[in-house]
Amino acid sequence: MDAIVEAALKKWPNVPHCHGWLALDARGDWYMRDARVQAAGPFPRVKGSRIAHERLLDFIHRNYGADAHGAWYFQNGPQRVYVELEAAPFVWRIQAEPWRVQAHTGVPATPRSAWLDEAGRLFLDTDVGYGIVHTLDMLAAADAVEQGLWQPQPMPWAQMPERFRYQLRPQPTPADAGGAVPSG
Repeated sequence: MDAIVEAALKKWPNVPHCHGWLALDARGDWYMRDARVQAAGPFPRVKGSRIAHERLLDFIHRNYGADAHGAWYFQNGPQRVYVELEAAPFVWRIQAEPWRVQAHTGVPATPRSAWLDEAGRLFLDTDVGYGIVHTLDMLAAADAVEQGLWQPQPMPWAQMPERFRYQLRPQPTPADAGGAVPSG
């Protein structure tokens, strides 16, 4: 976490959390979802505005984490902005030989296990966390499977969040510091 974010948390410890305003799709793209977008429909059916500003993306990536309940968030200064996930907390980019795995946040990862859902999407559990393989990298991932580096096991997608302890759509709770900013 950035030092400036830690300082803001100490200065303003009770800023309400925010829900529904930030989302991560299955290709590693971030979306802002203002009240109008939220009213238009749920994520990912209605995505919102794609974030393309490189410095903002770097800031989000450096301050992205999960709470004890598997709810992923971006710590934006003193405010925790919970993230709606289309598929998983991480989106893996795969580099063919030597089979490097990197998160959409830029963090390198080492796979521990591989999983296939009923739609044929490949997920990896790594030392960094759980995520989906980017669609553009499925050829490299298929090569890794063919070479025996990963042995994907079947698992229905609906079971993955509970098994790997993450929430697709974190909801406000009374325990949220300072209360919760309502969606919409």
